Amino acid sequence: MFLLDDLMKIAVTGTRGIPNIQGGIETLCEELYPHLASKGLDIYVMRRSSYDKSHVNKWRGVNIIDISAPKRKSMEALIHTFKSVWRAYRIHADIIHIHAIGPALAVPFAKLLGLKVVFTHHGADYERDKWGLFAKSILQLGERLGTKYSDEVIAISKGIQCHLTNKYGRKDCHLIKNGAPKPVFTDNPEYFSELGIEKGKYFMAMCRLVPEKKIEHLIEAFSKLQQEGKTNGIKLVVAGAADFEDDYSRLLYKKANECGAILTGFVKGEKLQSLLSGARCFVIPSSHEGLSIALLEAMAYKLPIIASDIPANLEVSLGSTSYYPFGNISILADKLYQNIQDDYHHVDYDLSCYDWKTISDQVYEIYMHI
Repeated sequence: MFLLDDLMKIAVTGTRGIPNIQGGIETLCEELYPHLASKGLDIYVMRRSSYDKSHVNKWRGVNIIDISAPKRKSMEALIHTFKSVWRAYRIHADIIHIHAIGPALAVPFAKLLGLKVVFTHHGADYERDKWGLFAKSILQLGERLGTKYSDEVIAISKGIQCHLTNKYGRKDCHLIKNGAPKPVFTDNPEYFSELGIEKGKYFMAMCRLVPEKKIEHLIEAFSKLQQEGKTNGIKLVVAGAADFEDDYSRLLYKKANECGAILTGFVKGEKLQSLLSGARCFVIPSSHEGLSIALLEAMAYKLPIIASDIPANLEVSLGSTSYYPFGNISILADKLYQNIQDDYHHVDYDLSCYDWKTISDQVYEIYMHI
């Protein structure tokens, strides 16, 4: 346990950085660490310099350190994490908080340097479609090292917590879920005009354009309705971009262009708030999630949800009518059509267990007793 004569210094890595950078872990860091800074902790988020769009080195009480890494899918996160651990040692951090199983490969290095380590497991990334066999084995090694050698381990879902207990015997793993941001309901007529959409007349998805998000399933289901003349003027909007342009992202743009789906690219702030405020339904067709912050954000905006029935989505307990069998394009299309037939409406969800202040209190307690 730490006795705080001076501010406890916390280094954070495993994220691309903050603020206004695309990704679930990035959104988590953007929400969580200002809360922790307000509690008197000295927080340092290690940002990948190639993602720096804000050109700020302090944001809402959080210090930001830019560290370079090659912008290559297979190497960027790992190299950045090891350099971040070394920087944490150089700035005399008391704790380094490492997010995700790939970056967790650096946990033994951090321990050798004498750092206390908190590791958050955000999901079994080796199940993601984009990785080959070698990469999957490296990610599994990261999960093992992070779980076995970190001083404290956090799981963002019950499924992950059970997995770590059953596979590695880590019985003291903390369950701390992701949070839902407070909604800001707003209109942006100019942006809607630019996209060619109207409030209440579009489906929405929000994610990075990577294979496990299965946006092609949503586009195919929407295209099926179009071909059957069942869209009734409803459009499809996907907010998000690819980190690296590749064959998959190019295929998505091709499919979207063929059916008139709108891919906005990465959006944040008022534009994203207006899209969430005006959507008639939010769709999450993923094959893999940890606990989707995008889903929680859509719930905060009271949107009806259509979600694939993967374990992480089922854990949110939306109600049986919100789910469809993963990969079944026909049933997904039927769910979309049912929403079209329904009146435009909002849904009140119980988000009490997804409160960022409560979550920050839980993380703070872990830091205090490490």
